[in-house]
Amino acid sequence: MVERLQKILSQWGVASRRQAEQMIIDGRISLNGEVAHLGQKANPEIDRIQVDGVSLRSNERPSTIYLLLNKPGGIVSTNFDPQNRSTILDLLSPDLRHGKGIHSVGRLDADSTGALLLTNDGELTCHLTHPRYHISKTYEVWVKGHPSDSVLQTWRDGIWLSGKKTLPADVRLLQAGASQTLLKIVLREGRNRQIRRVAELLGHPVLGLHRTAIGGIRLQSFGEPSLPMGCYRFLKDSEISSLRSQIDLTFVNVPADMKEHSQ
Repeated sequence: MVERLQKILSQWGVASRRQAEQMIIDGRISLNGEVAHLGQKANPEIDRIQVDGVSLRSNERPSTIYLLLNKPGGIVSTNFDPQNRSTILDLLSPDLRHGKGIHSVGRLDADSTGALLLTNDGELTCHLTHPRYHISKTYEVWVKGHPSDSVLQTWRDGIWLSGKKTLPADVRLLQAGASQTLLKIVLREGRNRQIRRVAELLGHPVLGLHRTAIGGIRLQSFGEPSLPMGCYRFLKDSEISSLRSQIDLTFVNVPADMKEHSQ
């Protein structure tokens, strides 16, 4: 089947689609003996595709992998960090770190913790991070001070960020401390550092942010122990089916650059 080169590289576990695009730009990919360029298409069963001089072989295509990680603080959600900080790949077993094309589905910023999906299924990633699907994400957030009912209602209704109003959110009070408040927040969009920016604008900066669920996939399922911080598990078949049920992989053409930003 003829497909875009970066999509093939993602499916073959070389890198995420965005990383594959950068590899093409950097001249690391060749197609039929010539340096490849963005926009090219190929058939991996017929064309000769090389990565750093090493040919891809169709029988070496890795099986799809789906993981749920409980990301600790101080870990970046990318596969490579120019500042040499620890990345999500450092938390995986050696057999998953290389040659599998595993990458995060969306991001959590370095200071945030909690649920993060990892996969080498590039198509699923593109669809899950596309804003049209509004897949819910649940957070427990400590904020400074004690937000009033009116402030919480403003948050629920949406506020203007960078010229666009945020979608309605589910914001509930869980616990009030001496100088801080624990909120449960359910978002259905993933704008850049959205929770932190909204909290700052409302006068209650975030002190700690932990994502507990992505859609119906939770760090702690009913009757099961919570996934420990820094650990991961493979998704159940039912969880993968649940993710796919929320999107349409057949009729929607999703641009590769439509990505969820970090919280």
